[in-house]
Amino acid sequence: MSGLDWPALMRAGMAGLKLLPRDFWQLTPAELRLMLGEAAAPQPLSRHRLAALMQNFPDAPSPANKETKDD
Repeated sequence: MSGLDWPALMRAGMAGLKLLPRDFWQLTPAELRLMLGEAAAPQPLSRHRLAALMQNFPDAPSPANKETKDD
């Protein structure tokens, strides 16, 4: 099983983008995603980007003697 929804991809490519079947089947998945506008979707946070964010915005240290009172 490929995990791709081929009927939906074919509808998007041939009905939505008006591609001829031969042109649809010559595309790579990356090219089809780009044509469908999915390349502009937010990308997952990478380890490098997370490390940069942690360096630029460190957590504030927690108070050493945290008092809790029920008033």
